[in-house]
Amino acid sequence: MAAWLILPTYDEAANVESTVRAAHAVLRESAPQGFRILVVDDASPDGTGQIAQRLADELADVEVLHRTRRGGLGGAYRAGFVRALESNASHVFEMDADGSHDPADLAALLAATGSGADLALGSRYVPGGGVSDWGVVRRLISRGGCVYAQLVLRVRVRDLTGGFKCFRREVLEAIDLPSARARGYAFQVELTWRALRAGFRVVEVPITFRERRAGRSKMSRRIALEAVWLVPALRLTRPRLKGACGARR
Repeated sequence: MAAWLILPTYDEAANVESTVRAAHAVLRESAPQGFRILVVDDASPDGTGQIAQRLADELADVEVLHRTRRGGLGGAYRAGFVRALESNASHVFEMDADGSHDPADLAALLAATGSGADLALGSRYVPGGGVSDWGVVRRLISRGGCVYAQLVLRVRVRDLTGGFKCFRREVLEAIDLPSARARGYAFQVELTWRALRAGFRVVEVPITFRERRAGRSKMSRRIALEAVWLVPALRLTRPRLKGACGARR
């Protein structure tokens, strides 16, 4: 029953090796039950997949899922989750591969799930959390998106759009992953919303989010518009839940 870290990548050749090696070092110390790092690469034209494969050939706890085309963040995570659950993962992490998430925080997220959380979120917007290297406009856009989702969905989670998480396997088994609709960053909101609707305990762990080390953000107007319409749609659509609730009391 190992902890699996899913790292979706597209054109992250400048970042993937340092991210994988740092995460590997942290999980080696903090996941005594064992761990696996799965890089899910969407046929990156910059050679990210080849770099990740070289790491997998070197490190026994790393593997790569090579997808044949760019299918979006949501699709990459769904594919990674399926692989992890089929391999009997006990916990499954999400983390960005661009250096914006500190791999050292993996230990705190895993510890939170050992202290009663079913889903631990790395949160920028709780006391102790924050963002560095961002200008005022980007901070306002990010915070505004979180507040928008929070108000529309009427939940208390402050960082609904964050992508640094640790799920207990029971959460992913219950929330019917194949029916999740989001392709872009709205996927983060959708999965947390489903976990809350299923009655699972969601805990926010403070983190500091940093600007990516190199390369360009994958955010686009299409991805932003998807989030704008999908968030209210989530309230109107009752998600299919499998055997909910598996939450611990």
